[in-house]
Amino acid sequence: MALIEWRKEYCTGIEGVDFEHEALIRQINDVYKMVEDRADKALVIDSLGEIYGSISAHFALEEQMMLRHQYDHYQQHQADHERLLDDIRDITDEFEASIDTDDTAFKQRLANWFQLHFKTHDSRLHNLAGMQSHEAVSQSTLKTLIQNAKNKLLQRQDRAR
Repeated sequence: MALIEWRKEYCTGIEGVDFEHEALIRQINDVYKMVEDRADKALVIDSLGEIYGSISAHFALEEQMMLRHQYDHYQQHQADHERLLDDIRDITDEFEASIDTDDTAFKQRLANWFQLHFKTHDSRLHNLAGMQSHEAVSQSTLKTLIQNAKNKLLQRQDRAR
């Protein structure tokens, strides 16, 4: 069973954004499955790093789009992005430091982390027709953004040890 199922309410109407949101849901579901299956802790931490990298790159691209279209809720939306990045770092730190993981609490925290932002900030984006035709970003650019953000998180983890 998946932790989070894609729902129509998550759609912003912006094809690229929706594609990335669906990919993020798959990543979150994969991490939870790893935790349920008692996968190696380093593998789970690496996958949380992938989520951090993906969401960091996604936020950067989303913020560029909002600025380009002079989105009036940009400041609040960007601040929520920063909070979400802090939260996924905290989730990763706590998972790494834990001896035993409370699967139920971990599941709830991951689900809440994803869903709260979509119910508030991203739900407003679907009303912006001008953002619906934003230009695509090359896959190599996106992969580089993701890898750089992931490396930054995991290096931070290593320094904390």
